Amino acid sequence: MNPILALGQILVSVALMLAILLQARGAGLSATFGGDSAVYRSRRGIERRLWQFTIVLAALFCVFSLATFVSSGGGTGG
Repeated sequence: MNPILALGQILVSVALMLAILLQARGAGLSATFGGDSAVYRSRRGIERRLWQFTIVLAALFCVFSLATFVSSGGGTGG
């Protein structure tokens, strides 16, 4: 297993967990500053960027996982 891939996957997974936790329902960034999240509204500003960043992190996590799988032999047993 490539240590660079392992380190990259760990860093991306920690960042992904933090990004997801920041988006917890009812505990968004606007609710932190007194905004009401009970009414449907679109994401704006930093919440939208955080949402997009989370999608990018999820895609990177998948790429790192696939790269680790392929570099380890692709499940061929050796």
